[in-house]
Amino acid sequence: MEINKKFIVIGGGTGTYSVLSGLKKYTDKICAIVTMADSGGSAKKERDEWGLLPSSDIRKSLLALSNVSTRDLLLLRRLFQYRYSEGTGVAGMSFGNLFLVALTKLLGSQAKAIEKAGEILKIRGQVLPVTLERADLVASYNDGSTVIGEHAIDDPTHNGKLKIVKLTTHPITHITAEAKTATQDSDCIIIGPGGFYTTIIANLVVKGVLTAIRNSSAIKIFIMNLMTEYGQTYNFTAKLFIKELDKYFPIKYLDYVFINNAPIPASILKRYRRVHAVPVANNLQNNAPYKIISSDLLSLKAIRHEKGDLLKRSLIRHDPEKISSMCMKVMNLI
Repeated sequence: MEINKKFIVIGGGTGTYSVLSGLKKYTDKICAIVTMADSGGSAKKERDEWGLLPSSDIRKSLLALSNVSTRDLLLLRRLFQYRYSEGTGVAGMSFGNLFLVALTKLLGSQAKAIEKAGEILKIRGQVLPVTLERADLVASYNDGSTVIGEHAIDDPTHNGKLKIVKLTTHPITHITAEAKTATQDSDCIIIGPGGFYTTIIANLVVKGVLTAIRNSSAIKIFIMNLMTEYGQTYNFTAKLFIKELDKYFPIKYLDYVFINNAPIPASILKRYRRVHAVPVANNLQNNAPYKIISSDLLSLKAIRHEKGDLLKRSLIRHDPEKISSMCMKVMNLI
């Protein structure tokens, strides 16, 4: 069955990767709107040495939507994922990021480089940066302190139990015309999952994003994170996630909240406790303006740490098929 509905996925990172990977099995009418606020790992080199916006989240979304129907494309996909584990200056970087940097230099535009990379990978859909303006995330905390930079927020050297009371960008950034049009013309907008402030809210604080979402008649879905995160959402319950989301995206516009109800394996919980993380407890109330869908959304696939990867990563993920089929059901497409 051909699906003509247009899907927008707002986020970045591994959460968006899971959602896109599932959706592409149903349709090619998908657009990922991706944060450009990354500042850790290879992003720092891209920003500081090459004067470019970070491309790691772009790369992940491109890979999620890539068509691996042939052996050559599968090899190309593996090549884009390849991360250098040695070598002065390139250790920790992925080939895909370096490819996008080179393509940008050749074409003279990151937007053109992203589009061309999508063609090369034969992606089912479209990947768009939320903005092409350089800026840093600025987090203000409940003790009056301020932290600048996505990586400093996500991997704190300060007290990660502190609560973020406000997230902004400096300077102010603006949504691209392409991202604005795609969002307004969509039939389903999916927000999350991902680093709550550094991935999800990082998109929503870009000027024009909220207006574009408001101007869309799309069904709007928020996918709750599986775990809390030290430095961003320490000891958050589902209710607190929604309360914080409401500051940047009024929940009166939400139609659905998806939340996992499958138990997290004890061995995984033990590892998460070492980094002060716990499962997100569902304390949402049924009288909310949105419909709550509590279901098994957990992937059983083991997550292996990639050689050469210098950043912390999640140990569990949402299951792409479970998420995408749930989206299709609420859209009455299956």
